[in-house]
Amino acid sequence: MQLSEIKAAVNQFIDEAFSPDLSLVAWRQRLVAAGWAAPMWPKAYFGRDFSPAQVAVVNEVFQARGVVGAAQLGPRRLAAETILAHGSDAQKHRYLPKILTGEHAWCQLFSEPGSGSDLAGASTKAERQGDVWIMNGQKVWNTSAHHADFGILVARSDWDVPKHQGLSYFLINMRQPGVQVRPLRQMNGHASFNEVFLTDARVDHNDLLGQEGEGWAIATTTLSIERQGFARGRGPTPIHREITGRVFEEYAKEIAIDNEPYTWYPQREGRPDLVLQRAEATGAINDPVIRQEMAKLFCLTEAAKISANRVAAERTRADNQVLPAGSLGKLGASVIARQAAHVHTMISGAEAMLSGPESAEAGLIAETLISVPAISIAGGTDEIQKNIIAERVLGMPKEQRMDTGPFRDIARNN
Repeated sequence: MQLSEIKAAVNQFIDEAFSPDLSLVAWRQRLVAAGWAAPMWPKAYFGRDFSPAQVAVVNEVFQARGVVGAAQLGPRRLAAETILAHGSDAQKHRYLPKILTGEHAWCQLFSEPGSGSDLAGASTKAERQGDVWIMNGQKVWNTSAHHADFGILVARSDWDVPKHQGLSYFLINMRQPGVQVRPLRQMNGHASFNEVFLTDARVDHNDLLGQEGEGWAIATTTLSIERQGFARGRGPTPIHREITGRVFEEYAKEIAIDNEPYTWYPQREGRPDLVLQRAEATGAINDPVIRQEMAKLFCLTEAAKISANRVAAERTRADNQVLPAGSLGKLGASVIARQAAHVHTMISGAEAMLSGPESAEAGLIAETLISVPAISIAGGTDEIQKNIIAERVLGMPKEQRMDTGPFRDIARNN
C-alpha cells in the first residue's frame, strides 16, 4: 500500500470502528482483528507486514485522531516479539492477541542472585514430569512481576551439558501457588523490581517455547529486543485529553498501573532533556567549559537516534532476526546517561546532592544522579555489551572461557 492509501484506510477504520463508549478491550479486539494493533507483524499473526515507514503513518493517524492503540508498556513487547519469533502457531494464537489487547500483563524472569549478566549460568531447575515441567529457583530484578499474569522464564533443563546448551525457555503462569513475588527497595526510594521464588511451580509442556535446550538462543532474541529499547523513549500513546468515554477512562487506569514501575526511568537515562533549561536558568550556559560538555551530550544523543533507526531498519530487512548491533544502542544509552549526569553535576554543583522542594528541580536532579548507575547494569552490563560488540559486530577473537564442560561441574556462586 502507498502511504496515502494507508492513511486513508486507517482513518476509514477509525470512523467505522471506534467509539469512546467501547470498553478498552473491546476496542483493541477490533484493532487486532483488522491488523492495526501491530501492523509490523506478519499478516498470519494479526499484522499487515508493514515497513517502518508504513507503521509510522499508522501511528501518525492514531495520534492525530487521539485514538488509543494496542497495549505496549511493560515487558509485554519482549514477550510478544519473542513468541512471534520462536513460538508455535498455537502459542502465537493463544498469547499474542491478549498481549495486544492488554488483557494479559507479563514479566521477565531471567536474572538470578548468582547469575545476573551471566544469564547462561542460570540455575533455576526445570524438571519434566510427563506433560508438566516443575520449576524451582529464584529470580531477581523482575519489573512488574507483582501484577503479571504470565512470565517469560529461562530455566536449566539439563545439567550434564555445557551451560549454554542446558537452558530452556518457558511461558509460565504467574497466578499459581508455586510463585511468590516480593518487592525490592532501591536507593532512589522506588520499588520497581521484585524477586520471584518458584517452588514446585508448574508449566505445561505446551508452554515450552521452541525446543528443549534452545533457551539460550531464544533468550538472545529477548535481550536484543530489550537492548534496542534502551535507545528509544518510553511512554503511552498520546491522546487528546478533552475526549472522554469509557475507553479513555480504562486506558488511563492501565497507564497508571503499567507506568508505575517506570516513573524513575527518565532519571535513569540522565534527563538530558533538562540540561539546556537548567543551564539557562542558572547562568551556567555562559561557562564555555560547561557548554562544551553540553555539546558533547547533544552530539551523543543525536548519534544514538541515528544508530537506533539504522538497527531498526536492519532488523526489518533481516526478517526480525537477532541483531547484535542492538548492544550499540544499549551501551550508547549508558554513555549518554553518564554524560548527562556529569553535566547536571557541573551545572548544579553541591546543590545536586540535596533533595526536597528547595533543591535543584525539587529533587529531580538528585534522583537522576543516584538513578543513572542502573542503566549500566539493567539489561546486561556495559562490560557484556562491549564483549558482544567486539565479538559479534567487529568480529574480534572471543575471550577465553573457564566455564566449559558440564554445567554441574562448574564452580559457581550459590
